[in-house]
Amino acid sequence: MRRLLAVPTIIVAACGTKDTPAAKPATDSAFAAVQARGAAVMGVDQHTSAHVFEDLPDGGRIVLDRGDTNDTAGIATIRAHMREIAGDFRDGDFTKPFAVHAMDVPGTAVMTERRAKISYEVVDRPYGAEVRIRTGDPEAVSAIHEFLAFQRSDHRAAGHEGMDHWTPTATPPSPRP
Repeated sequence: MRRLLAVPTIIVAACGTKDTPAAKPATDSAFAAVQARGAAVMGVDQHTSAHVFEDLPDGGRIVLDRGDTNDTAGIATIRAHMREIAGDFRDGDFTKPFAVHAMDVPGTAVMTERRAKISYEVVDRPYGAEVRIRTGDPEAVSAIHEFLAFQRSDHRAAGHEGMDHWTPTATPPSPRP
């Protein structure tokens, strides 16, 4: 009887959930392709940078930090990229997420349709930047959350800071002051 109970536990632990990095192996070819396209679109190594896609009651935020804290050029590239996507998203242009994921990203149709009700604010961080997404429109909030959930899953990223969001092949950043 013990043996039968242990098997489902192992299966559940190995599968994870769709929003956790454990959901898919970090070395699969689809993930490698997302990482390669992401590096091309964003201009920084995806294995030594970290994303956070956080749902918030009024929208959410996208964080991108450089793992190499001495890479000032990489940090500047991230900041420029985040400003660019904030402007693109404000205009209803989601071609960059399409290019990274090679598909229409869930939530973007509604985010485009309701773009006048959504704001995008870029905030520089010590090692990168974040885009804070806000709206008072419940349908837009749902679409933003759908967009962020997909991003978390496909990038194997965290849902909030402090979660382990590094892939097994990545080198975590140095402790921050």
